[in-house]
Amino acid sequence: MKKNENNFAFIDGQNLNLGIQSLGWKLDFARFRRYLAEKYSVTTAYYFIGYVSGNQPLYSRLQKMGYVLVLKPTIPDGEGNVKGNIDADLVLQALVDWPNYDQAIIVSSDGDFIRL
Repeated sequence: MKKNENNFAFIDGQNLNLGIQSLGWKLDFARFRRYLAEKYSVTTAYYFIGYVSGNQPLYSRLQKMGYVLVLKPTIPDGEGNVKGNIDADLVLQALVDWPNYDQAIIVSSDGDFIRL
């Protein structure tokens, strides 16, 4: 990627978080945002995440770090876990913004985005 490009990142927050946790790591969100900007010329970084009312401080911090939050209503699954299916929202946003960026970076461990 060229340094003067205008690239967008579309981040599946749940998959990113679970992937990092499965490795026993904790993500430094501010550092990750800087990395996207410096390494990949990301000017806009969408962060798709399920909305949980008690997480407002997290949402505020992410916004201050430069992420554009896309909050999705959550629903509990049969086991009491909260699920916020963001796949369609991420794809739709990437297509709506298509004319506005040079390249897209999809951050997810979800194979559903292969065609995108």
